[in-house]
Amino acid sequence: MAENVYRSPLTSRYASPEMAFNFSEQKKFSTWRKLWLYLATVEQQLGLEITDEQLAEMRGNLENIDFEKAKAEESKTRHDVMAHVKVFGDCCPKAAGIIHLGATSCFVGDNTDLIVMRDGLDILLPKVARCIDRLSRFADTYKDLPTLGYTHFQPAQLTTVGKRACLWLQDLVSDLHNLQRCRDSLRFRGVKGTTGTQASFMQLFNGDHEKVEKLDAGVTSMAGFDRAYTITGQTYPRKVDLAVLSDLASVGASVHKMATDIRLLANHKEIEEPFGKEQIGSSAMAYKRNPMRCERCCSLARHLMALVANAQQTMATQWLERTLDDSANRRISIPEAFLTADILLSTMQNVCEGLVVYPKVIERHVLQELPFMATETIIMEMVKLGASRQECHEQIRVLSHQAAAQVKQHGKDNDLVQRIRDTEYFAPIHAGLDAILDPSTYTGRAPQQVERFLDEEVRPCLEPFKTAMDGSVTLNI
Repeated sequence: MAENVYRSPLTSRYASPEMAFNFSEQKKFSTWRKLWLYLATVEQQLGLEITDEQLAEMRGNLENIDFEKAKAEESKTRHDVMAHVKVFGDCCPKAAGIIHLGATSCFVGDNTDLIVMRDGLDILLPKVARCIDRLSRFADTYKDLPTLGYTHFQPAQLTTVGKRACLWLQDLVSDLHNLQRCRDSLRFRGVKGTTGTQASFMQLFNGDHEKVEKLDAGVTSMAGFDRAYTITGQTYPRKVDLAVLSDLASVGASVHKMATDIRLLANHKEIEEPFGKEQIGSSAMAYKRNPMRCERCCSLARHLMALVANAQQTMATQWLERTLDDSANRRISIPEAFLTADILLSTMQNVCEGLVVYPKVIERHVLQELPFMATETIIMEMVKLGASRQECHEQIRVLSHQAAAQVKQHGKDNDLVQRIRDTEYFAPIHAGLDAILDPSTYTGRAPQQVERFLDEEVRPCLEPFKTAMDGSVTLNI
């Protein structure tokens, strides 16, 4: 029973079906068989004695994999590729003699990894785009809503809820560009032989360089790639894995920052992630509404960011043309990086689709701090009406300290405005105080910045994904 053995929570609890399948045994080993078919097909086209019947037999058994038989064979040979060559050959007795002809294990292993990573990026890119789309709608809706800005997690000048969301958006837009560049720059390992010299294929084609180059190009094209690496050792450069995992980890960093901000704002009761009707926040404290989705994102994002170290060390410690100490590590780190990124994006889309804003709480927090922020404006307005700047500054300083004492020492609300109203010195601006204290006058160009950013940077980057924008995310856990 599955309950009697360890199962990764990445697939058993969180990951999408499409990403879980992308790293499945079925996908992996059926891709190996497709690669053997591509190789044999192009070898036939270039003159090797391979029959249409043999190719048809291979084509008819691409998905017909006896996994138990393959496991038994590998336990004898200690070689996964040769085990599957044998099992595929048993399915295709007429083609058995030409399967894997001229190839090395990395022909199927490395090329499959590149195919799976390419397909994984194709799964992730629309998910990043959907997060951007949902968050951009949120930013547009709340572009004018003033809120406290924070530096050093201390109240600072006002911004708007929508402008803050654009800080998150900007990171995700950068991730979208980086992942697209990463996907577009992926190449195929191709047909390179045991140490990358193509010596075995030169032997097969009697020293014909042109045919070997056509073989490499033909298999590359059949696998759906525009280009193969010109230079490889036995493997494709492990620098590629490092580049891919670094871009995935960057997504993790973006999500972590956004989720952390939402958690902080939830503590202030200004913004909350969605909370299910029957959701339980705490087994003990029934009133609690914990930000568990964002907490999950932070937890998994740390795992994703930590995986980059595997790719760095694996790339750095490969000896000469190749050593096998990359294999076991990559079987874990690459799938987990993609699965984790997939989970983060699905979860964050769910959060973005259900973010709850509490304008009255935000307004209350703004009004607690705004009187202090308005003091410079009050001084300027008084000076315009003939007051001394220094005298006005001293009057404001004394009243501000008195109001601060009420807040800090007595736990009362900020009463600076009332103190100004009660002070005859400030009578010239009493009638204009409400206008001076209008929060929207302290947000600068935040609304206009949001509009420009959405128009110039966000909406154009979503255009290639316009057919993939539909559908909401429902989390089962």
